[in-house]
Amino acid sequence: MPKLSSLILRTFPGNRFLPLYKIEQFAEMGGVIGKGDTPRYSSAATKLEQKMVDAMQQRAQQGTSLKSFNSVIMKFPKIDENLRNCRIIFQQFDEDSNGEIDQLELKHCFQKLDVSFTDEEIKDLFEACDIYEHMGMKFNEFIVFLCLVYLLNDPAVSEARKRMGLGNLEPTFETLVDAFVFLDKNKDGYVSKNEVIEAINETSAGERSSGRIGVKRFEEMDWDKNGTVTFKEFLFAFTRWVGIDDNEDDDDDE
Repeated sequence: MPKLSSLILRTFPGNRFLPLYKIEQFAEMGGVIGKGDTPRYSSAATKLEQKMVDAMQQRAQQGTSLKSFNSVIMKFPKIDENLRNCRIIFQQFDEDSNGEIDQLELKHCFQKLDVSFTDEEIKDLFEACDIYEHMGMKFNEFIVFLCLVYLLNDPAVSEARKRMGLGNLEPTFETLVDAFVFLDKNKDGYVSKNEVIEAINETSAGERSSGRIGVKRFEEMDWDKNGTVTFKEFLFAFTRWVGIDDNEDDDDDE
């Protein structure tokens, strides 16, 4: 898939796009997940995960507008730009400006927004997104949190999104949901290794390396190594694919 890199550069002249090496890294063999930390998997988020699966199954019934895995990759530059705009919202939540949002800060946020969440629900949502168990959500984890809030689509949460200034980000979140639906061929709310390989084979028919690339992409998503990928796992992998790191500084936004 090397031609994809030059295609993206031609498609987005003058705009902010992924560094060439990141695109080639994704298209070929690069390991874009690891940076030393090992993600944590919390059983406390089981109820929340089931809600995510149910919501994704319902969303899958609507189908997807994406026709190929390349069409997902082509959206990376715009998604990257829009997600980085979430930093302003992140800074509003981060009351002590330490670069992380702790559970109390998240609770304060919901209180300010007049959104009714129980302490247990806030705890489950926080633990689901604090995947490295830093006891605080970093920026990439916060992006995952926002997209999960979008997916759950509770009426009270929908109103909260508007007050948080997320209305203009909803098309980006919908694209991420759409990408997962595209991969989830059997519409069960999870993505399997075979489904990822099938999606890439549809794009790279006849290429000997397509199966290998599919396996690599799946391994990057399947953080708990249980053979299936949830929407949350997909989102964490996606933030790495577009180049949003868990510990990047504000200066990286330039």
